[in-house]
Amino acid sequence: MIDVQRLRILRAVAEHGSFNRAAAALHLTPSAVSQQVAALERGLGTAVVVRSTRGVTFTEAGRVMVETATAISAELRHAREQIDQLTAERPKLTIATFTSGGRVLLPTALAAFATEHPEVELHLVEREPEDSLPMVRQGVADLALAYHFDGPLPARPGDRSGLDWLALTDDPLSVVLPAGHRLAGRASLDLGELAAERWVLGCLKTAAFLRRYAELAGFELLVRGSTTDYFFARSLVAAGVGVSLVPSVALTPEQPGTVVVPVQPPRPARHIGIATARRRVRQPYTAALVRALQHAAESSNCSASLGSCPPPSAGG
Repeated sequence: MIDVQRLRILRAVAEHGSFNRAAAALHLTPSAVSQQVAALERGLGTAVVVRSTRGVTFTEAGRVMVETATAISAELRHAREQIDQLTAERPKLTIATFTSGGRVLLPTALAAFATEHPEVELHLVEREPEDSLPMVRQGVADLALAYHFDGPLPARPGDRSGLDWLALTDDPLSVVLPAGHRLAGRASLDLGELAAERWVLGCLKTAAFLRRYAELAGFELLVRGSTTDYFFARSLVAAGVGVSLVPSVALTPEQPGTVVVPVQPPRPARHIGIATARRRVRQPYTAALVRALQHAAESSNCSASLGSCPPPSAGG
């Protein structure tokens, strides 16, 4: 049988990159860490790490065991929380969300959930997907409202991420121009038409998308403002600092002094969904909140904000 404590030590080695740093984090000696990893290898009958003067690297078997250790740690944390809830006055549910999507989808969903389950204590934390998904994987959050741009889904059936991904809706991007801009009257725009413009960025991921587009289109992106807030970015556009690329959920309320023009097809978009931990039995309150978010994404308010809200489907 595999020793859970040895898995915990192996995971610490993976997180910290060396036996010495893992030992310091665990308040053990490097020798004790090495001995525990060696004992794990004997029990498995194969090596999990390759030791060298440059540090530690993991074999394929080692990577499998680290992923297993992460999943077991999350399950144990989840079990601890469930046991705590049995003796606590109120059950708790932790939601991690990105700002703009949470602003549009969560109020409706949480209001419906609270009506159905007034006994649940809700905790919300604002996090971008690169932070919220690990929180779900590690059991720190029960679910994450997250997004990704065109490319691989944050979690795919059959992977070893420990996450399930439920697609909610697409969030298309539009160009935001100052009201007096020469292209403000257009029904749609190709991003190439804005090659000479100064840009105001409202998100690092949108910035990465624009830089890739500019490189492929053969022009240099002229950045005159960079923020982590789409609403601030739109106010800078209104002030004449530049133009911006903004997702639909961040276009309300309307910003005076600006004009919104859709990007021509194939229109770039963020794909919004829900990440939950892949468990044998889903926590019933988590399942109820997932349903509430699905209903919020289908609601007329969501449709008006996002432009369209197709029926949710399991991501894959």
